[in-house]
Amino acid sequence: MYTAWLGALLVGLVLGLLGSGGSILTVPVLVYLVGEPSKLAIAESLGIVALISLVGAIPLALRGRVSWRTVGWFGGPGIVGAYVGASLSQLMSGAVQLAIFAVVMLGAAVLMFRRTPSELVDEPDRAFWKVMVDGLGVGVLTGLVGVGGGFLIVPALVVLGGLSMHLAVGTSLAIIALKSVSGFVKYLDVMEAAGLSIHWDLVLVFSGIGIVGSFVGGRLGAYVPQARLKRGFAIFLVLMGIVILGQNVVAMVG
Repeated sequence: MYTAWLGALLVGLVLGLLGSGGSILTVPVLVYLVGEPSKLAIAESLGIVALISLVGAIPLALRGRVSWRTVGWFGGPGIVGAYVGASLSQLMSGAVQLAIFAVVMLGAAVLMFRRTPSELVDEPDRAFWKVMVDGLGVGVLTGLVGVGGGFLIVPALVVLGGLSMHLAVGTSLAIIALKSVSGFVKYLDVMEAAGLSIHWDLVLVFSGIGIVGSFVGGRLGAYVPQARLKRGFAIFLVLMGIVILGQNVVAMVG
């Protein structure tokens, strides 16, 4: 179990260092280190991500680093999408969900390799309906595979929404918290129908350790070159994504 708690600490560190990406490690840690069934791990991941993101978003919101207009346009459809994604999860096996999750990891790695645009503004100028479509799509992904989607949301808010990086990170955390709560609530019904129960002690302890790790990561972020850190994490995601995809494709075929 000590390896699981170290995994939780790693999740928080990555979230604090990069402002995103930490939640994508939660499902693998719960499945491969804790030994949770894949569907239960995805459900618990949403609860953990919701708590960590909420705690991270509050101080940023108090410092004015959350664009509430964007939270409304992006987060509103995201909440609906997360609920829909969690509902769709009942139609597929855990192996299929983890295979999709692995593809998401590989996509996240591609985004990590990309450089952040240098010319950023503080107010969104993208058409509101396009922002809503983006939010809906990311929300469905959140509910389906249990990731907060910060690695998708932050680039989307910067490149498509026109937010500065600092504003995008705070806004992303607020959106992730809202979407994750929505997906988690639906998963409570999904787990009950599947005869599974959420391990609340695991969710709370994992979240607590992750929150501590995120604060430590935030401190360390001032001293670590972000470009090099992102490239290293992207390589790790590629390796993990290939392994998880291979395992679950074999499980689906078998």
